Amino acid sequence: MSTSLLYHAFGLVGYRQLSQRFQGGHVIFRIEQPRERHRCSACGSMDVWDQGGVERTFRTVPIGRKPTFVQFLIPRVLCFDCGKIRQVKLGFADPKKQYTRLFERYALELSQHMTIQDVAQHLQVSWDTIKGIQARALRRRFGNPKLHKLKEIAIDEIAIGKGHHYLTVVLNLRSGAVVFVGDGKGGDALQPFWKQLRRSHAKVRAVATDMSPAYIAAVRENLPGAVHVFDHFHVIKLFNEKLSAFRRQLHQELSAAGQKILKGTRWLLLKNPENLDPKKNEIERLQEALRLNQPLATAYYLKEDLRQIWTQENKRAARRVLTDWLARARASGIRLLKQFADTLEAHQEGILNYYHYRISTGPLEGTNTKIQAMKRQAYGFRDHEIFKLKILGHHSRHQLPRGPRLRRLSKPRPQLLPRRRNRGVQRL
Repeated sequence: MSTSLLYHAFGLVGYRQLSQRFQGGHVIFRIEQPRERHRCSACGSMDVWDQGGVERTFRTVPIGRKPTFVQFLIPRVLCFDCGKIRQVKLGFADPKKQYTRLFERYALELSQHMTIQDVAQHLQVSWDTIKGIQARALRRRFGNPKLHKLKEIAIDEIAIGKGHHYLTVVLNLRSGAVVFVGDGKGGDALQPFWKQLRRSHAKVRAVATDMSPAYIAAVRENLPGAVHVFDHFHVIKLFNEKLSAFRRQLHQELSAAGQKILKGTRWLLLKNPENLDPKKNEIERLQEALRLNQPLATAYYLKEDLRQIWTQENKRAARRVLTDWLARARASGIRLLKQFADTLEAHQEGILNYYHYRISTGPLEGTNTKIQAMKRQAYGFRDHEIFKLKILGHHSRHQLPRGPRLRRLSKPRPQLLPRRRNRGVQRL
């Protein structure tokens, strides 16, 4: 086998084949490294003396369906510069692995389209081997995210299972990449992130969160100069929850009096008017329910007006809309609306900060949906750390993983034609 074929087929540079054999359905190549290529693995000195070697076998990419192995007597050399005996450095595999770097890259490429079990069966290795290859690649690429370029971030938690198990996720709003995954929720889950952020000397300008007191306290303490924007989707969601509770209360009161006019109107109240389906008579049903119940109609129309806070041209106009909304909510006499007005007034600066940085946790909500889909496709993750690493690398899951670097073979430089001398123009 030629040296070029060893390189292109198995990523072996600087080695030559001694023999090949077929044994037990396996293809086994025996190679060696020329003595003039022996170097000290510590200082790189060529002034070495051979002291035997250690026989090892490495799995490499298969030939068809045949498992393929490479046998190599790893030389041990005495370095006269260091005065110690060391093994030479391997150029095609890591010292503590039983497979080559090319095999690792091949397994990672298959993992983009197959499950761990499918890849393990195809390559005829154990499930733990493929899982270890994936974990090592994920840890190398995403184990230490770069935070020094962070400018705008979003923070939110995601439920990952029964029993109130949560993960806190931090998203880079400019690149769409997850930069931190913490255990639990609240301020304590973000403590490792703040330490990493201080070490990176990042200058975060804006943060988008919900109106959680834990997030408010954490951002004020660790990012005092950043603009804190309260996500408008969470504000609308909170009002929808209050509206659903208010409808439930009215429905119970009317049902006790023998009236069932609000039955089946929950989703009609929560839908935006433009999303109501005329084919199902949703518009008529909603109008009938609002006509027969004035308090519910007041709460519903205030819900629609609440969205106008984030559609103004500037912050001054938005403040006028918010002040008018608070006044109408308090004048309605409905306890639920009064309580919600007090909540908005206490957080109005964070709500209006949207006009300084028009950011939200919407991209993070989309990422959370993808994380849930990834968890369902895998039927859960036994290794919690692997799950967190997959979340960190989920935004680049369609990109090829970084496999082992192969040295390029030197190509002969093309000969250049001799340059013609410019003799100029003779003067008369």
